[in-house]
Amino acid sequence: MSEEKKKLMDRIPHPLALLFYIVVIAVILTYIVPAGSYEREKIGGETQTIPGTFDYTEQNPAGLMDLFTAIPIGFQEASNIVFIVFAAAMMFGILEKTGVMENTIGTLVKRLGVKRRFMIVVIMTFVYGLLGIFVGFENNIALIPIAVLLSSAIGGDKMLGAGIAIGGVVIGFGLSPFNPYTIGVGHKIAEMPLFSGWIFRSILVFIVLSVLAAYNIWYFKKILKDREKSLSDIDTSEMQLTKPLEEYKMNKKDIAVLLVFIAGLAVMLTGVFAKGWFINEISAIFLMVAIAAGLISGMNGNQIAETCTKALAPSAFAAVIIGVAQSIQVVLTNANIGDTIAFYFTSGLDAFPTSLGVIFMAVSQSIISIFIPSGSGQALATLPIMIPVGSMIGLTRETSILAFQVGDGLINTIAPTSGGLMAMLGLCRVPYGKWLRYIIPFILIAILIGCIALVTAVVISWGA
Repeated sequence: MSEEKKKLMDRIPHPLALLFYIVVIAVILTYIVPAGSYEREKIGGETQTIPGTFDYTEQNPAGLMDLFTAIPIGFQEASNIVFIVFAAAMMFGILEKTGVMENTIGTLVKRLGVKRRFMIVVIMTFVYGLLGIFVGFENNIALIPIAVLLSSAIGGDKMLGAGIAIGGVVIGFGLSPFNPYTIGVGHKIAEMPLFSGWIFRSILVFIVLSVLAAYNIWYFKKILKDREKSLSDIDTSEMQLTKPLEEYKMNKKDIAVLLVFIAGLAVMLTGVFAKGWFINEISAIFLMVAIAAGLISGMNGNQIAETCTKALAPSAFAAVIIGVAQSIQVVLTNANIGDTIAFYFTSGLDAFPTSLGVIFMAVSQSIISIFIPSGSGQALATLPIMIPVGSMIGLTRETSILAFQVGDGLINTIAPTSGGLMAMLGLCRVPYGKWLRYIIPFILIAILIGCIALVTAVVISWGA
């Protein structure tokens, strides 16, 4: 990357400042964008937008007080996501204090050998990708810092750890063929078999994850050759191995704590898939694992509390980011301009040729995703409109849903309004601007692959 581009990335505002600027822009838009809304109805217990019912309503612009009250309201609406960040931080803090994570990773790398570190990068990129595919997005927050420790053990930096974990989870979740929050909702709206077309989507996510693994290795080789090219410039000594690899081994206490952690993950996955658990239940599991791990390692109540308190400090910033990001949607919703923005981006699609129209549909979903960061919320708001519009320009319902998935899924790797992304970056101690410098070249390749997939779907009339 040229020095000019590096300087441009370095000028990106602090994430908190950037989000506040976006909130201000959202407030300004309430004076420019006409208020409007679609009619909605409940189908299968979910509120869905009724296409063709958009109508303008009375303008309700946000004032100065609305600008600042949107922030605490945003915190209230995102409280479950904020708490899962705290719960994950406390659990990881306890596991870090016991030494089990460091000993496990140190022992693993010692047995595999540092010579196989590129293979480790590939395997772990796909492991985190599979977690994104089958477990979810925010559900994996607690596992993100582990990749930083692993990266340190094989000679990488925290940016490599973020690329493995955050990149893998976000791409896996965003392009998952079995994503219940995007594909599942989309198929319900389109009245299609749940997770139909999974083979085509599986090929797409495998290709993109393969490119991500190759990109991570490329960066790894670059910093091994010249450490000055590392994008990590913040002290993270607390997230590094503290002794040579040959000294690592697992004792009985480490094994017991690790088994508690694995059992907690197993219970969490069972609850997610069998009982419909979501963020609150997952947070509860994290807390139980933290307490059990602390007790097994010999901590008393005061020591557990002190360790948790210390672990909360680095995650406080991530929690603030989540609340402010949610306030953007609060402003748009209160002013009734969210539907208008969706209407504007869909009304002109019928003027495009089919192959160009499907790409514009994906771009529209990416832009809308900035303002509606919830995947399921965006699906419920836009797909009832996008699917009929797609049919008008010759798209199958499956292709229209794929356009939504590509547009929404890939932008989540860089969207400052994504609370989950900002929380993960906070737990890895990776600045947002540095993350953009790392991930944007890969995202440009991923977008190209996504566009090729969309055009291919049009050419083969996929899902017809």
